[in-house]
Amino acid sequence: MDQPRGRAFYLLAAVFALYVLFLYGPTLTILALSFQGPSGGLTFPMNGVSTHWFAKLWEGVGVVDIWAALRRSLALGLVVMALTVGIAFYAGLAFRKGFRGAGLVFALAVSSLIVPSIVVSLGIGLEFRLLDDGIKALAAATGWGFLQDHGTLMGLYSSALGAHLTWTLPFGLLIMFAVFNRFDPAYEEAARDLGASGPQTLRHVVVPILAPALVGVALFGFTLSFDELARTSQAIGGRNTLPLELQGLTTTVTTPEIYALGTVTTAVSALVIGTALGLTLWLQKRRARRALAGM
Repeated sequence: MDQPRGRAFYLLAAVFALYVLFLYGPTLTILALSFQGPSGGLTFPMNGVSTHWFAKLWEGVGVVDIWAALRRSLALGLVVMALTVGIAFYAGLAFRKGFRGAGLVFALAVSSLIVPSIVVSLGIGLEFRLLDDGIKALAAATGWGFLQDHGTLMGLYSSALGAHLTWTLPFGLLIMFAVFNRFDPAYEEAARDLGASGPQTLRHVVVPILAPALVGVALFGFTLSFDELARTSQAIGGRNTLPLELQGLTTTVTTPEIYALGTVTTAVSALVIGTALGLTLWLQKRRARRALAGM
């Protein structure tokens, strides 16, 4: 017979319930308030239920081109995702084989998780400003007109991309470390015994086995980049990403329109997570079917 649950169980259950409420309560609140009626405000009670503020959001938020900012965030997130997966995968292979100075390289790679994000952003922004000053000085000394008209090196796919990679790469690297520690080298040895070359072993053996983990790294890379604010703030240049625009709107927008924007961004993140989970399950089922077919 099951033993009766004691007081400790209910105490821990209450703590867990409070944790879940604290974690998801703000998101659920914004989700509910984004469906306020046309006369609704920023707080409860609800004055009707409608999609009025989503329609207003579609028309544009004042002088801010919110959809252009969303496209920039999505594009940057995809580039960061691809680079994070590729670099983390090959870095994991390199650390698995071992090389001189691996400990120092690892410490440098994960140190950006310790440094405050705003400091990283300030440093990258200052670095690119110094590069701009150097190019202007070179242009003045040589008279090369094309250098004088170069503008700034800061931008979405230069300084902002580097700032985001300082955030996503350490997580991708740590995931690949955990995966490679559990990877059985017997699979590679069997492939080589059957005549497979190094690239063939990597393509047909290592990558398919590690595919679910690579999907996880991709998920980390995209979501961390898509939601990043602090590391982008001083390193973006002139065209803001969606989190920066959203931060600016919090001081100017006084309608539930900003909640509708929050709901849209949450839906994008949820869609990415759902796609990643679905792809992971599909890869696992595909691997299981291949294993059964080979028996």
